[in-house]
Amino acid sequence: MDFLTSNTHLHITTWAVAVILFLVAVTKPSKGVHMALRLFYVLILISGLLLFIQYNSVDPMMYGLKMLGGILTIGLMEMTLVRKKKGKGTGGVLIGAIVLLLITIYLGFDLPVGF
Repeated sequence: MDFLTSNTHLHITTWAVAVILFLVAVTKPSKGVHMALRLFYVLILISGLLLFIQYNSVDPMMYGLKMLGGILTIGLMEMTLVRKKKGKGTGGVLIGAIVLLLITIYLGFDLPVGF
């Protein structure tokens, strides 16, 4: 499974597609898009966990914070879509998801393995 951790392209591709699917799901809710987004959540978690295991020894604290930020970002993205489906307000959760997404992306590119 070295091809999964030899570089970060798989992980970056999965979260880039997930962000696009998230934007589509927020603007035009669809059950199919939401399910595809959940599949990409799983792929992001798997590829991120494999990268974390591979490169944790480089800077354990920062990689741990990035992993925590990624998990929280996925949680806030899912909460946004569920709240929108139920007809509740999504403003604060959506802003939190976007801010945390930007912080997580910055951390990912700033760390030694980066892009």
